[in-house]
Amino acid sequence: MKALLRWMLLVLIAGLGVQLYFVSRIALMAVVDPQSTAFQRSEIYRLATEQGSLKWRQQWVPYSELSDKLKRAVIASEDATFIEHEGVDVEALEKAWEKNTQAEQRAEKSASRLGSKAAPTGSSKASRPPKVVGGSTITQQLAKNLFLSGERTLMRKGEELVLTLLLEALLDKQRILEIYLNNVEWGEGVFGAEAAAQHYFRKPAAKLSAYEAARLAVMLPRPKYFETRPGSGYLASRASTIAARMGGVEVP
Repeated sequence: MKALLRWMLLVLIAGLGVQLYFVSRIALMAVVDPQSTAFQRSEIYRLATEQGSLKWRQQWVPYSELSDKLKRAVIASEDATFIEHEGVDVEALEKAWEKNTQAEQRAEKSASRLGSKAAPTGSSKASRPPKVVGGSTITQQLAKNLFLSGERTLMRKGEELVLTLLLEALLDKQRILEIYLNNVEWGEGVFGAEAAAQHYFRKPAAKLSAYEAARLAVMLPRPKYFETRPGSGYLASRASTIAARMGGVEVP
């Protein structure tokens, strides 16, 4: 029993130590720009090992020099209640859960129909996996990119929630958005708004038009996918929709 209690105490101390580490890191970000994120470091390793070379674009731009058009576009596309919530948008999570459940049910029905129509040989056309809809806020995305791995476990999701609340408690909305826009992925080895603007439009991020800003914002959930499909009809249509919404978006 004493050994078990000692082990539990050590685990508790270790857990508190990790949280204090995160608190100090986030508090420091109020005045010091982060040099890299956990996601970026994993991408650096992947690119270096898979390709044997590293093509990397990133340039930090202060909040005041980032285009307001891009700020509005990203908020409109990724997190409409960014100004209002305290890190988590419960309503968005509920809607995402409902859409994902419906998508899974449709996928199961489709698989069942395909199975019943399969030839006696057993060959059949594989059904597409359901599209997963996310309900993460900008702050949640930043927490995940800054500190966490890409694994999807209950423990990692719990840590993401803790980090999200810490970010909201220790940083203001401007700083959260500034760090996010300077570190988010916009393509293979392309990170941050300035690199994205130069990569796709050959201009500084501060000079993006409303439509260009909207296109970049729409790319964010799947940047590598859209990077290879510049003529995507969905991308163009969705960007026009986001551009039309931008006028009513408040930026921090």
